[in-house]
Amino acid sequence: MKYFEKPGADLADRVPPGQHLAKGFPVLTYGETPQVAAADWSLTITGLAEAQTLSWQDLMALPQQDFTADFHCVTTWSKLDVTWTGVAIADLMAQITLHPGATHVLMHCYGGYTTNLALADFVRPDNFLAHTLYGEPLPPDHGGPVRVVVPHLYAWKSAKWIQTLEFLAEEALGFWERNGYHRRGEPWAEERYSDLGF
Repeated sequence: MKYFEKPGADLADRVPPGQHLAKGFPVLTYGETPQVAAADWSLTITGLAEAQTLSWQDLMALPQQDFTADFHCVTTWSKLDVTWTGVAIADLMAQITLHPGATHVLMHCYGGYTTNLALADFVRPDNFLAHTLYGEPLPPDHGGPVRVVVPHLYAWKSAKWIQTLEFLAEEALGFWERNGYHRRGEPWAEERYSDLGF
């Protein structure tokens, strides 16, 4: 069975250069997969923002939406029309008071993973926190209980097992960005690897 296939010309406007369509939903994780129960999950807001911690109950009290988005992995596979349920980043940001000078966010995850985004990339209206995948609770392998989904960038920017949002006045590179991946990761420009000279 072929797990990946080359997209047809009819999908040229949806599948970035160098990508192949995945028949399943591959799982790629560096290190151990954290096991965090929803009841024990929380999201801490820190850095250049009024400090607060949101519980699972707080998250579920925010407006809930269904989202359908394409998902592009830097390892050259894409999955189209993935359906999630969660909270729009715009609705999350409505609960957060940023301090002057915040321009970036460093996302910290259970298990120690980090990844960075410019604030402009983080607050885009198509981004969300997901807790449900295809109508089922988001499994740990896919980042459950809660992950960030940033559809316009490669999937390593869609931080699994999100735990802390640290707002910063300047860019601070995350795990893969410090290890040779591009600081932004835009699929249509094939920003796979570092532009920093290492």
